[in-house]
Amino acid sequence: MPKVTVRYWAAAKAAAGVAEEPYDAATLAEALDAVRGRHPGELTRVLQRCSFLIDGDPVGTRGHETVRLADGGTVEVLPPFAGG
Repeated sequence: MPKVTVRYWAAAKAAAGVAEEPYDAATLAEALDAVRGRHPGELTRVLQRCSFLIDGDPVGTRGHETVRLADGGTVEVLPPFAGG
């Protein structure tokens, strides 16, 4: 099982209470399920509005279950940002 780092930004960071944490997950869907399990409540609500980068690449509209994670990879959790 790949080990990845999930990094939280802005409202996601505030809801998680940490900037980043490790997870074991083969897909983005598995990683997000693990995040929801560890942080039920506000972070689960914030995740519904987030976009995601996997090793710097946007996930876009791809199904999260189809997005494979690499060992040592990074998942960036990006809530909507104000401004430009």
